[in-house]
Amino acid sequence: MTHDTIVVLDYGSQYSQLIARRVREANVYCEMFSWRADAARVLALNPKGIILSGGPNSVYDDGAPTLPDYVLAQGIPVLGICYGMQLLMHKLGGRVAGSLLREFGPATVTVDTGSVLFDGVAAVQDVWMSHGDKVDALAPGFAPLAQSDNAPFAASADPSRQLYCVQFHPEVVHTPAGSQILSNFVTNVCGAAADWTPANFIDEQIAKIRAQVGDGRVLLGLSGGVDSAVAGTLIHRAIGDQLVAVFVDHGMLRQGEADQVIATFQNEIGMNMIPVNAVEEYLGALDGITDPEKKRKIIGEKFVRLFEREARKLGQIDYLAQGTIYPDVIESAASDRPDAHTIKTHHNVGGLPDDMHFSLVEPLRYLFKDEVRHIGTELGLPDEIVWRQPFPGPGLAIRCLGEITWERLEKLRAADAIFTSELRTAGMLKAGTQQAFAVLLPVKAVGVMGDGRTYEEVIVLRAVTTEDFMTADWARLPFDLLAHVSRRIVNEVKGVNRVTYDITSKPPGTIEWE
Repeated sequence: MTHDTIVVLDYGSQYSQLIARRVREANVYCEMFSWRADAARVLALNPKGIILSGGPNSVYDDGAPTLPDYVLAQGIPVLGICYGMQLLMHKLGGRVAGSLLREFGPATVTVDTGSVLFDGVAAVQDVWMSHGDKVDALAPGFAPLAQSDNAPFAASADPSRQLYCVQFHPEVVHTPAGSQILSNFVTNVCGAAADWTPANFIDEQIAKIRAQVGDGRVLLGLSGGVDSAVAGTLIHRAIGDQLVAVFVDHGMLRQGEADQVIATFQNEIGMNMIPVNAVEEYLGALDGITDPEKKRKIIGEKFVRLFEREARKLGQIDYLAQGTIYPDVIESAASDRPDAHTIKTHHNVGGLPDDMHFSLVEPLRYLFKDEVRHIGTELGLPDEIVWRQPFPGPGLAIRCLGEITWERLEKLRAADAIFTSELRTAGMLKAGTQQAFAVLLPVKAVGVMGDGRTYEEVIVLRAVTTEDFMTADWARLPFDLLAHVSRRIVNEVKGVNRVTYDITSKPPGTIEWE
């Protein structure tokens, strides 16, 4: 099945990926390219419309990004957002000027509800602005569609040429009607079919995997994370026991996680799976290591060697499966380079040895994380797998600050399980937080338990809210909930007598502690 496609040309905005995600949420397929991308690559998708993203430049900057000639030559609808709007105006004879009052943040605009772009939205809209320059004269053929106090042309259009512009950012959550505006463009203006659905995707990928693999064998490094889990389940549904999944338990997973992965994929799904218990090997290699970067390197290197050892036992392997997703592709290779499809080798298997040569099977390569979760649900995976919160590759090794011992890992596992279970009970593990976990500090504090003095370790609770994980804010959890979690940890986890809550945002902090 061939899907109607919308193309986003990226001009360097921090929100560019969000545009593609919002279009996908309207069930229309979308891909993102650098504005420098070769025209043939973009036009090979036969796009129904093109969206020009925002960006940090002024159209008057030396070396400022330009509008490729092929964009307007196709005669298809174009939507310019922020810098994309200014670029269209500059190209077509309008005037862009610096603004005495720059707009960065919330603004209110009045829109022309008679326009197809604003169909179904209220006349007065809260939007998110992020611009210095503004359009102060429209190009010939364009008419104003919206205005704010600082931007007389907050939106404009030349419907005869199907060219539309908005100065604000419809792709961010701070523009509540933004999804509707983008949906209006891709479906009403571009006429794109809204047929990009999980069920259609699964059927298409099963056919593609079978065609690619044939009678070959596929090897998957299964971490238990949502990406590798969904990729593995999809490939297993396509080719059955031709897929071999290797699951390495390094001893730094969360409470019950190793057992859950084995039970789900080996017993329930029936995947051809090789569990590898490497706990002692890892703990031996990490003995006395406290530097977080050394921890990461040791864990990554050992995983590669274990994976390599298991792979060699299997005989002929033709393909390597990875849970690569679209943000990995975008972030690991600039789309305008010939090597744009370079694999992010550390994504699942930690980097493979040079002498291991496989063709890649990456069924999730063009999906965003939220789409991966929808596919997982459609495939019947349990919520505990599908909605598993982000978990670092080195696991609890970088949440157990200081020396790694089995006793300290068990202490951390128990505290983490209490915290996440209480969040789940309160309905805040999915809706109230995007990532929540416990951290064990390598310091001790004095306490009193019963009639005795204690000198035990400290647990930090960390919970954040975020849209994209590039920035994050600490979650405002109810005090009563935090008090209950603290009481349980101190009472139930031996060796902990103090619990704190991290209220640092990102930036200046990071989400993880190491």
